[in-house]
Amino acid sequence: MVIKFQINNFNAWFAKHQVLNNVNFDVISNEILSVIGPSNSGKTTFLRSLNRLNDLAFIFRSSGEIKLNDKLLKTFDIEELRRSIGMVFALPLPLPLSIFDNVAYGLKVQNIRNKKTLKQRVEKALKEAYLFDEVKDRLNESAFKLSGGQQQRLCIARTLAVEPEVILFDEPCSGLDPISTAKVEEAMLILKNKYTIILVTNNVKQAARVGDRTAFFLNGDLVEIDKTEKVFTAPADKRTNDYIIGKFG
Repeated sequence: MVIKFQINNFNAWFAKHQVLNNVNFDVISNEILSVIGPSNSGKTTFLRSLNRLNDLAFIFRSSGEIKLNDKLLKTFDIEELRRSIGMVFALPLPLPLSIFDNVAYGLKVQNIRNKKTLKQRVEKALKEAYLFDEVKDRLNESAFKLSGGQQQRLCIARTLAVEPEVILFDEPCSGLDPISTAKVEEAMLILKNKYTIILVTNNVKQAARVGDRTAFFLNGDLVEIDKTEKVFTAPADKRTNDYIIGKFG
C-alpha cells in the first residue's frame, strides 16, 4: 500500500470561521476516496486544500500539514502542484475553443507544440474520458456544441491530457442525467488504475458505487473513514448512519 497524501492535524479557517477541525488520515494511491457529508461540512474546503486552491482567498488560513508523496504541500511550486493534481468541478467549464484545443490547452501551456505529440495526447485523454468515439469526427467543432455530459467528460479529458497523479472531483455529476453520470462513473473506475481519485459528492449512492473507501465529514470534523462497504453497512458512528439513511443532510 502506497500513501499518496498524508493529512496531519489539519485545520482550516475562512476569516474567524473554522471549517475543518484537526483532520487526520491518509489517502492511498490508486484508490477512489469518496467524501460525503451535508452542506457546510467542510468536504469541499478539504478537497480544495489538496491543490492549495483555497490559498487564492485572502481570508483563508490553515494549520497542520498535508504531504503529497511525503513532501509538504506548501513547499511545492504552485505550477508543479497543479500539474500533479488535476481538478474537475461541478459545472463543466469548456473553453471557447474547439474540442481538440480544449484538451490540448494544458499541453500548450507546458510548451508542448509538436503536432504529432499533441494529437496522440489528445486522443489518449479523450479515450480515457470515454468521449473519443463520440467526438472523433468533429474535433474541430466548438466544445459548446457538446451536451452537458459530454462537456463534463471533455473537462475530464483536459485534466487527463497533462497526466496528473491525482484527480479531484468536486460534485462532477451534480448537473448530469443518469446516463451521463454512469459514463463518468465508468471512467472513474477505469482511471483509478492509473490515478488517485478523490470524489466529493452529495449523492451517497454514487459514493457507494465507486468508492473504495469513504470519508464522512460533519461540521468540519472527519467523523469516520473506512472501506466503503463497511461505512454503508456497519458504520462506526451513528451520525454516519443517520446521514446515509437521510435523517439529515
